[in-house]
Amino acid sequence: MAGLIARKLEMTRIVKDKKMVPVTLVKIPTTTVAQIKTVETDGYEAVVLSVSDDKTPYLREVSLSDKFADAKVGDDVSLDILDGVEMAEVVGTSKGKGFAGAMKRWNFSGGPGRVGSKFHRALGSIGTRKPRRTKPGKKMHGHLGNERVTLKKIEIELVNKDLRVVALKGPLPGARNSYLLLEF
Repeated sequence: MAGLIARKLEMTRIVKDKKMVPVTLVKIPTTTVAQIKTVETDGYEAVVLSVSDDKTPYLREVSLSDKFADAKVGDDVSLDILDGVEMAEVVGTSKGKGFAGAMKRWNFSGGPGRVGSKFHRALGSIGTRKPRRTKPGKKMHGHLGNERVTLKKIEIELVNKDLRVVALKGPLPGARNSYLLLEF
């Protein structure tokens, strides 16, 4: 699989076949090949891509494919590798939402809302009498979001090589200006 590093811009919509299609616009910054991993030195084949828009470079590794067959360290990656690509896999980090209760985090229904009830948004029972501990993986309150999310089979609707902008169908994980990895 080849890949590109992208920066999320915003959501918008485009008209395609007389229908409105919701898309997320991502900008492909100037990406260079930072390292080429080989079987002899690293035990597997991969290409490390680098984007240095900010103070620190952003590095991501993608597996070596025929699209990167003649790449050398220091080469710029062009958007020509997107020619003929219709679907992509998008990897990003979701928005962090902090500490959340069980109703928000796991979509629990809660208790009755009428007067006199003392069970509105509480979690409820969290286990049995034996064993006298909370079992691992129990759905409880805690940190929500800020996790790695992978979306598969995302359609590539539009590629503008002059502006280096790609439109991907539907919502993508993360906030504006967050980095994404497109694999195809």
